[in-house]
Amino acid sequence: MKKHSATLPLRVYYEDTDAGGVVYYARYLAFAERARTEFLRAVTGRQGALWTQDDPLFVVRHLEADYKAPARLDDWLTVTTSLDRLGGASLTMTQIIKRDEETLVAIKVTLVTVTQDGKVLRLPPDWRQKLEVFQE
Repeated sequence: MKKHSATLPLRVYYEDTDAGGVVYYARYLAFAERARTEFLRAVTGRQGALWTQDDPLFVVRHLEADYKAPARLDDWLTVTTSLDRLGGASLTMTQIIKRDEETLVAIKVTLVTVTQDGKVLRLPPDWRQKLEVFQE
């Protein structure tokens, strides 16, 4: 079965770069966060005022980034997010940031669901059901 993924296009702005017009390394993490947020928003159906006090929060537990090539000012990039593993209270995702067909950064991130006060919480059954579609 083919793995499902979600892709977010974005442009590199001046604020994303250093004095030489190259994307600052930490900005790739912000690009990935933006794409993960959109992915999870689409899956959970929660956004803004729809988020309730009882809904779990997603926090980053572990992240690895492999920087392969730099992006530059005004580049069009895509961030593709796919789900690798779904645990009881966690999920591991791969995020690939590309310019055209060239992979610039590969990120592996593990998220954990927690309560508002930081206690680990199992994924709600309806969220789990929606996320299972994105597994291989």
